[in-house]
Parts: sequence; structure tokens; C-alpha cells
Amino acid sequence: MMDNFTPGPAGEASPAEASAAGDARSAVETPAAVGAPAEVEAAAEADFREELLEAGVPEHLHDWLAEYGIGALVVKMGIRFLEMSPERCVATMPVEGNTQVAGILHGGAHVVLAETLGSFAAGMHAGPGRQALGIEVGATHHRAVSAGTVTGTCTAIHLGRTLTTHEIVMTDEQGRRLSTARITNLIR
Repeated sequence: MMDNFTPGPAGEASPAEASAAGDARSAVETPAAVGAPAEVEAAAEADFREELLEAGVPEHLHDWLAEYGIGALVVKMGIRFLEMSPERCVATMPVEGNTQVAGILHGGAHVVLAETLGSFAAGMHAGPGRQALGIEVGATHHRAVSAGTVTGTCTAIHLGRTLTTHEIVMTDEQGRRLSTARITNLIR
């Protein structure tokens, strides 16, 4: 995966450059070069289904997430789901690759794991045709970790019609608490 600041392999444009060039080319593309919208959508869903499998998302949730996947940041951070329900979500994340300059797990990585778990739980509570939007997240860091895997356990505090609140506790491989976070989501 590349961002807008990373050049592609030798001779390829960055996504931003390719997008600008694509705008200029779009007027002259032939119908054969453009896939039918249904074909493009089916290919994207197939890609996301593979992403869901690799992230450990239970199969009964694949139809719900097939159109969107789990998000590029979740993939980049290496988050893998173990349990998923509105009341309780559990996932792991490697420390390696998610550290700050001092060699310990970045505080923002704790928050990414917490918000991921709380948002997925709130989205499942919201149900079809509704959306969960994070409106507040906060974390307290208790202990540093420099290696291994972190486990985040998200537990519902309140599951209402318009608001959800979840507490997320991050622990190391020995079960020691690393951080505690709380997220509130608006349901609309």
C-alpha cells in the first residue's frame, strides 16, 4: 500500500500523480478499458473478503463489512480480531512496527486499537441502515511495552438508542494492564 507521498516502483507515478494524470486521460478512455460498475464492485468486495479473513473477522460479519473492509489503518497496524459482538470485542496487535522512537508501543497505537474495537462494537449495536460515529475517545497509559503482542478487550458500558460507551483495556502477553481507554459513539 502506498500513500500520496511515496513514489511507486521505478517509473511509476505516486497515487496523487496518477490521479492527476487519470483526470486528463478520462476523457479519452475507451469503453473496453473501463470495467462495468458491477464488476468493479464485485472485485472490491472479493478483496475485502480476503482482508476480513486475514484479520480474523468472524464469517457471519463478512456480509456487513464486505463493501468497506476493515480499514487501511487496521490492516497497517496488524490488528487481528478474536471476538466481535456489541457487548465485547477482543483483538491483538503486534508491538513491532507500531513503536515510537524510544522503542516502546506508541501511545497513539493504543488509541487506534481502542477506537477500532469500540467503533466496531458500536457499529454492530447500531445494526443495518444505521451508523456509529465516534464523538469522544480518551486513554490513560499505565505501563510501557517494547515487544510481543498487545491484546485489547472492549466491554460495553452503555448500549443506548443514540449513544454507546465502551471501555477498552490493553494488556501485554503476561496479562498486565498497559492502558485503559473509553470511547463514546453517536448512533444515527
